[in-house]
Amino acid sequence: MIKTILVGFGFSANTFHLPFLNTVDSFEVVGVVSTRPSEVHAKLPEANVYETLEEALQADASLFIITTPSHLHKEMVASCLRAGKDILVEKPAFLTTAEGYELIKLEAETGQIVNVYQNRRFDGDFLTIKSLLDSNAIGDWKVMESRFDRFRPNVRDRWRENGGPGSGILFDLGSHLIDQTLALFGKPDRIQADVMTQREGGQSDDGFHVTLYYGNKRVYLRSNPFIAGETPRFELHGTNGSFVKYGLDPQEEALKDGKLEADILETGILSVEDVETIQVEKGSYLTYYHQLAESYQTRRPIVSLKDAALTTQIIELARQSSETGVVITVD
Repeated sequence: MIKTILVGFGFSANTFHLPFLNTVDSFEVVGVVSTRPSEVHAKLPEANVYETLEEALQADASLFIITTPSHLHKEMVASCLRAGKDILVEKPAFLTTAEGYELIKLEAETGQIVNVYQNRRFDGDFLTIKSLLDSNAIGDWKVMESRFDRFRPNVRDRWRENGGPGSGILFDLGSHLIDQTLALFGKPDRIQADVMTQREGGQSDDGFHVTLYYGNKRVYLRSNPFIAGETPRFELHGTNGSFVKYGLDPQEEALKDGKLEADILETGILSVEDVETIQVEKGSYLTYYHQLAESYQTRRPIVSLKDAALTTQIIELARQSSETGVVITVD
């Protein structure tokens, strides 16, 4: 049994982590770091509640799950490592590559394990894209487009949209799209980007269009808050044909409704010789948590700090490209 403490008890902790912690037998939530003990005890009557991380680090628990705002992640991960704890941290795990390299060094020195929560590697559409690439179903791939569009034309007062460190859509949704791309294709050769703030009163970036160069192949990553109609979530084009899939993976909405798995069976359009509608693979964040438990036994992370450092490097270069208007080589 992995004795676990949740650091933070907001939307992420309650939606993406607690349901699986309560389901997978390998985990036992023994404590929560929160300033709202009544909310914690309403869901976890037996859990200890700590006002600070420092207090919680004295407890008998081996895994700390960090779900606080992004700018707090780096120091919290460092504190947990120094205290001899394993960690699962929400993306982004840190805000600069320099911070990432510091944590990678500290992780090696302490012998602890840090997993970065990139749950969208377990989205059904991403798993389908991976399967199509592995099977060479569309031939030699040439173009992939990955979009996460929404219709949110008005700025909301929350840390992700305010002007502080770690805010903005490139860190938020961009981290997912970049991580998925790197998991499929590795480090790109070059990058060109347009990172924008378009909403009235916006204090942080709310849209982006990033182009990643892989030789003569291209990956286009996009997000915009003014897209009211449905756009493709994924497009994959190659020498034998194409695959297009609409709509977001349904797992998040299912979790909001209190379901561990989505009932919706998604489909996509595969155009190879004939045009056919195919079933998208079933995504499973529950599988992520089973693999998470295994990773702390094998001491091999699912998504490592090194993976996160490359994602952060791409974000930094995207901002640099957007500011300068040039294509930048990825070292």
